[in-house]
Amino acid sequence: MDKFIIEGGKSLYGSVAIQSAKNAVLPLLAASILTDEQVKIHKCPRIRDVMNMVQILNELGCKTTYDGEDLIIDSADAACHEIPSALAKELRSSVFMLGSVISRFSRARIAYPGGCDIGLRPIDLHLKGLKRLGVQIDEEGGYINCSCDRIVGAEVLLDCPSVGATENIILAAVKGKGTTIVKNAAREPEISDLQNFLNAMGAKVYGCGTPTVVVEGVSRLHGAEYTPIPDRIEAGTFLIAAAMCGGEIEVCNADAENIASLLHKLREISCKVWAKDDKIYIRSKDKPLSPNLVETQPYPGFPTDLQAQMTALSCVAEGSTLIVENLFETRFKHVPELIKMGADITVRGRSALVRGVNNLHGADVVASDLRGGAALTLAGLAAEGNTTVTDLSYIDRGYFGFEYKLRDLGAKIKRIHI
Repeated sequence: MDKFIIEGGKSLYGSVAIQSAKNAVLPLLAASILTDEQVKIHKCPRIRDVMNMVQILNELGCKTTYDGEDLIIDSADAACHEIPSALAKELRSSVFMLGSVISRFSRARIAYPGGCDIGLRPIDLHLKGLKRLGVQIDEEGGYINCSCDRIVGAEVLLDCPSVGATENIILAAVKGKGTTIVKNAAREPEISDLQNFLNAMGAKVYGCGTPTVVVEGVSRLHGAEYTPIPDRIEAGTFLIAAAMCGGEIEVCNADAENIASLLHKLREISCKVWAKDDKIYIRSKDKPLSPNLVETQPYPGFPTDLQAQMTALSCVAEGSTLIVENLFETRFKHVPELIKMGADITVRGRSALVRGVNNLHGADVVASDLRGGAALTLAGLAAEGNTTVTDLSYIDRGYFGFEYKLRDLGAKIKRIHI
């Protein structure tokens, strides 16, 4: 197990480059098995979640190799339809494999997926959507068994705009017979990225980024090379770090439009924020003002994956902030750890009232999920004294070289193995 040791109180200055989006890359990897030709994903980050998905592909019979930052996937010899339970339980996004494996082999078997413990996150919407496409589903002993003669297009109305269900239905339908229409589809930019990747492989997918997605089935897909979109959550994490610690940084390889809701909040709290081309700049010289209200919503609302980081920022802001988490029911596990650092937070159900304090102080804290771990790291950077953040396996799921990038900005942070 690794831990961060952080000496707080340092302002941040300089430039940081953002990796390709974790939540875009994972469904692209799932989609790669839909063709028996070679696929190359440029700038594919070697974060823990990606490496777990690569291992799943290997277990299915694919051949994967890294060429520098590019991942090459050859699925010609893929023959297995069972996703290993040990890997499925490590990675929530393994569920994306259901649609693509069914499409490739007409059957699939997977254990219920795992990942961060931030709530139930049921996959009933995935299964209901697949059933609408003609998939037979049998759930037994913690496994999901799927089979079908052929995917048949249908109209699927999602009860709520689930990102994973939208992507899984697209992956299942792309080589099916006829046309599939997904209504009340999620609108996240990562879904549009999946559409662009599939279309580069010869698919006919339209409407991603809107509430209605249309998939016209094709008989086959070919290989492709593709560069995923930048990680809006990583970009947001560094912007929030600068807002908390003070200083001025340039975030490169970022898309301001994809995190417009965050940039609006940062401007509200007295930060100077502007964007040009693929760069976002932030200057923070004074103690941040309270964001007043942060309420997570599906895209284009405020992202749940930045809620924990904004909670940490609210701890050192002037005034009180109400944090409302609408998407996951147990996404305040970082709060007791922030309280160890002197934060004043009261949680009631899905809401947290954060009263800003003059200073946080260093403490020994433990990460219990990906974004909560990032939030505790930011709190340590802004606190007085030294902070230890333990169990970096969660942080490594979504950030590659996190401490190196922070150190390049002037932070005093190091990783040690215990």
